[in-house]
Amino acid sequence: MDKTSLIGLILAFIAVGVGMVMKGVAISALLNPAALLIIVLGTIAAVTIASPASEIKKVPKLFGILFKEQKMPSIQDLIPLFSDWAQVARKEGLLALEAKLSDIEDPFLRNGLLMAVDGQNAEFIRDVMSEEIDAMEDRHHAGASIFTQAGTYAPTLGVLGAVVGLIAALGYMNDIEQLGHAISAAFVATLMGIFTGYVLWHPFANKLKSKSKHEVKVRHVMIEGVLSVLEGQAPKAIEQKLATYLPVSERVKLNTSTEGESVNG
Repeated sequence: MDKTSLIGLILAFIAVGVGMVMKGVAISALLNPAALLIIVLGTIAAVTIASPASEIKKVPKLFGILFKEQKMPSIQDLIPLFSDWAQVARKEGLLALEAKLSDIEDPFLRNGLLMAVDGQNAEFIRDVMSEEIDAMEDRHHAGASIFTQAGTYAPTLGVLGAVVGLIAALGYMNDIEQLGHAISAAFVATLMGIFTGYVLWHPFANKLKSKSKHEVKVRHVMIEGVLSVLEGQAPKAIEQKLATYLPVSERVKLNTSTEGESVNG
């Protein structure tokens, strides 16, 4: 599970809930069926109108992505892997890596190595793998845009809910107490619209974009690694090349670990 998504969600509800209590507002004030209907159903309706059915069907999967850790190799794991493959390829030939294919769980990486073993040239492999990354980015952008749209519509629907509530409140002009309750209830819709838009939907969209960016980065490392092995580059050269994708602190750790392995070897 992606703990940051869950922790952030819990903190958001605590912040608003505790803040309301500290301001003297009862939590029960949020139990407003009309406001919930306008904000929740209204946002769903707006997003459904704005997006094709094929994208709407993916929403449950997108929630899964938000709250699950990405199942893919890290760059720190890939660098020694490509170094090992380069060593095997230089000693036994590129075809010797065919035995490694069954051990690769990531389909993108497995396909790249398979093309290299099958004798495809570097330009073809780069084009195919790059096109796959572009297609993946398009899919990810479409998914994130659904939450971005929801984040745009929800606050506006909150204002709409407040206007509807104020119209209803005008019917209590002769009853000051009822008028006060009605005005208070009217602004619950605004609260819900702003909260869902800027604390849930927009952050969800940004989280999906961040995960997509990280995945694209890892995929580019895979491309460079496969092509480096194909070109017969030395293991140490591959390590130095791929380490540029890591922060400086991580490069130091990687160099320390590889030096330790070479000494022990």
